[in-house]
Amino acid sequence: MAARTTRKTRKKKPLFDGADWTFDTLRVVYDAIEDVARNDLELDFYTNQIEIISSEQMLDAYSSIGMPLMYRHWSFGKHFVSNEVHYRKGAMGLAYEIVINSDPCISYCMEENTMAMQTLVMAHAAFGHNHFFKTNHLFRQWTDAAGILDYLEYARGFISRCEERYGVSEVERVIDAAHALMPHGVFRYRRPRSPSLREEKERRRERREYEERTVSYLWSTVPGSVHSAQADAEVRERKRELHLPEENLLYFLEHYSPVLRPWQREVLRIIRNIAQYFYPQKQTKLMNEGCATYVHFHIVNALHEKGLITDGALLEILHSHTNVIFQPEFDDPRFSGINPYALGFAMMRDIKRICEEPEEEDREWFPDIAGSKDWRGVLKEAWANYRDESFIQQFLSPTVIRQFRMFAVSDNADDPYYLVTGIHDERGFRKIREVFAQNHDLSALEPYIQVVDVDLLGDRQLKLQHTRRGGISLDEDQKEATIAHLRTLWGYEVKMEEVTN
Repeated sequence: MAARTTRKTRKKKPLFDGADWTFDTLRVVYDAIEDVARNDLELDFYTNQIEIISSEQMLDAYSSIGMPLMYRHWSFGKHFVSNEVHYRKGAMGLAYEIVINSDPCISYCMEENTMAMQTLVMAHAAFGHNHFFKTNHLFRQWTDAAGILDYLEYARGFISRCEERYGVSEVERVIDAAHALMPHGVFRYRRPRSPSLREEKERRRERREYEERTVSYLWSTVPGSVHSAQADAEVRERKRELHLPEENLLYFLEHYSPVLRPWQREVLRIIRNIAQYFYPQKQTKLMNEGCATYVHFHIVNALHEKGLITDGALLEILHSHTNVIFQPEFDDPRFSGINPYALGFAMMRDIKRICEEPEEEDREWFPDIAGSKDWRGVLKEAWANYRDESFIQQFLSPTVIRQFRMFAVSDNADDPYYLVTGIHDERGFRKIREVFAQNHDLSALEPYIQVVDVDLLGDRQLKLQHTRRGGISLDEDQKEATIAHLRTLWGYEVKMEEVTN
């Protein structure tokens, strides 16, 4: 029995020793990481594609929002030059990796990374983020991982052909306006149809016919062309057909703008689909990064316990890991809010603690999971079925609240003073959790603007409505800039009014 125990616990030879790496070493380490991810954590992930890139290629990826295929636009070049200047001066660092929600899942790793860092980033991106992309319900419902690369290739080719045919400046004018409206070019509640390359090509053929029907429809609404009673009936029918109010401004402009040509409508559709593709990432920043950080932490420690990475490599990895999850104090000049890496990682480690070694307080707050021992199942269920807001509402514990020294204050623009509404007691913990969850609800954080009416019978004025929350109005300069872009795409006057929720 003693000899069997010795053989079982004997550590293996490290997979690498030193900072240098080769592709053969990467393959061997990747296989070891995959073994832990698949057989220990029981993760589900897309096939991985690891790409090694230079710092300049990483800067290029920064400029094109991390996508391997992207249409050309002056703003991407502007971002590249700005980032390059700051990087060369040492004013900014570069990410060790970028990962793309696609099938296969593409991970870009910096060639300047040491072998220890390559181990970390493969575990973090190729398995942590990859698992989250594949299993989280928002990504499953709202993105098409298998089709996104083909769609981006189609988008780049289409916009390039438009530049050749209609001129770069004309295409840029449309893209500039569409980019400015991207935050308001997503469906927040109802699910759009998933785009496919075949549908996009077929849609190009149908655009001209659609434009002709739209023009005829608009002319039929000119005053005097129909009797008053008939006009009133057509107004009611038009509002029903337009599904007003409409929150997706790009979608509305794409379908109903009186002035856009077929190719311009298609450009709006492309940018709208890209905005929708990234929307789940905005809703799951804390969970996504917390999942990837927890996964890489578990994997590298498992590899170290098996003797597959050295003490020196583990220390280098933990040094980077500690920097990533560092949370400055409120009075630290570096403080800019709660670090999503830090909080996400802390909450997921806390879930494991509650499942394995709960205290009495944990049994009161989390009776369904406290002491269950099934921390893998709880974490995977959370990663699959929650977004940041609901994850915090469900799993933020008093232990983590105390660890991060959280408290709640009222923040209403109409109130002259701040009021502390949540402290460290039973009632306060629940208030803090509720308020903090609301702070991660995009519907409460982003301006909510809808199309509420279109005066096609008169001057074709587009009427928008902004719902004001907490007494906070839109910034006047940004409001006017947004309206200017809307006028560009609508072709007629645009009016916006504010209402209080």
